[in-house]
Amino acid sequence: MPQEAVFTLILATLIIAAAALGLIRVILHLRAVVKTLDALDGGVQVIVAKTSTVPSAVASVNASLKPVRDFAESI
Repeated sequence: MPQEAVFTLILATLIIAAAALGLIRVILHLRAVVKTLDALDGGVQVIVAKTSTVPSAVASVNASLKPVRDFAESI
């Protein structure tokens, strides 16, 4: 095999190895991002639960304010 062919094969192997190493690093970074987003999603769910509306309390508040509303309408 000519020396140029060997050099080309070695150079191609190095380029492919560098690209593979870069892709492996990207995969590892993406896995770290997924873990962070999973933790963030859990926190967001807690915030949603704590800031959700309270439809069960609205009915009792409206019932408590009925005398005030009746008085305001009578004015």
